[in-house]
Amino acid sequence: MTAQVIDGKAFAAGLRSRVATVVSGLMASHGLQPGLAVVLVGSDPASEIYVRSKAKQTVEAGMASFEHRLPETTTQEELLALVHQLNNDPKVHGILVQLPLPRQISEEAVINAIDPEKDVDGFHVINAGRLATGQAAMVPCTPLGCLMLLKDTLGDLSGKTAVVIGRSNIVGKPMAQLLLGESCTVTIAHSRTKDLPSVVRQADIVVAAVGRPNMVKGDWIKPGAAVIDVGINRIPAPEKGEGATRVVGDVDYAEVAEVAGAVTPVPGGVGPMTIACLLRNATVAACRQAGLPDPEGL
Repeated sequence: MTAQVIDGKAFAAGLRSRVATVVSGLMASHGLQPGLAVVLVGSDPASEIYVRSKAKQTVEAGMASFEHRLPETTTQEELLALVHQLNNDPKVHGILVQLPLPRQISEEAVINAIDPEKDVDGFHVINAGRLATGQAAMVPCTPLGCLMLLKDTLGDLSGKTAVVIGRSNIVGKPMAQLLLGESCTVTIAHSRTKDLPSVVRQADIVVAAVGRPNMVKGDWIKPGAAVIDVGINRIPAPEKGEGATRVVGDVDYAEVAEVAGAVTPVPGGVGPMTIACLLRNATVAACRQAGLPDPEGL
């Protein structure tokens, strides 16, 4: 068996196109241009690339992009003052503070200072609570993207057995809540799980989000299962030259592709979905703040 490749890049392009259509309609019928503010503190190279990509795709979708770059020495009080300013800016419908933050700033304090209605990352405790209780919430972008890919690949998820490897607030926990919302039977596995391979082997759906390169092996996978690889890990690539690296996921792709029914590649799987879902969330947030129904097709 060779698994179907779940093409996140193509799906994300389609989602971004649908967002652009909705944004155009909002501007034409309501004079409403969704606005997304991204805050970057310091100069982490990976974050720099990510923020540039977010700004570019925001503008391409017809949305307003507000970028704030602060020095590494920024204090927590200064960052909270900016968040407060953005909370009160009617042109800004979504606020994203790029993580990680410098050591002197509490991520929890900053996340919970963001207006929950503008929390397009879905990390605020109120949005986490809404998601857990089945209410309308801003849902974290990466798990939302994973769910979209699963539903596009498998259709109805009801009754399927799912194992989420990883228990972070950013991916693992919200992913489990989303799968529960689709009537899956869900297990959250983690570093303390006993006999992890046998737990994973029961699953119709596997979502790996642990940050360990090539951890999930082919013999962990139930034949025909759908496997979503959230991991982005850099490992040495001596064949490319001294000091070179390449990106791999948490799943041993070559092995798993021989057993699974469908699997996301790395890169080109979940990664592109994260920014596309961010644009989707900002558009939904703009509609909600304007008292409009959630846009269809997103």
